[in-house]
Amino acid sequence: MSQFFPYFENVGVSEQIKTLATDELLDFWEETQYLDKYFEKELGSVQIQSIEYERAVLQELQLRSCRGRLYIR
Repeated sequence: MSQFFPYFENVGVSEQIKTLATDELLDFWEETQYLDKYFEKELGSVQIQSIEYERAVLQELQLRSCRGRLYIR
């Protein structure tokens, strides 16, 4: 399982996700979706930060698809 470190101030999300394998990247995206639903249901708020995560994940997947096949283990 991959690890994501949200408290590294000098390393952005887009830089961190570049180090993830495609299956780990998709897992990370799925987890952010789950957390969004949880926060909306339990706290009645939508997390704006997860939108940034989703945008970064989608951009990375697009970049990888332009370079060639996406390899999922």
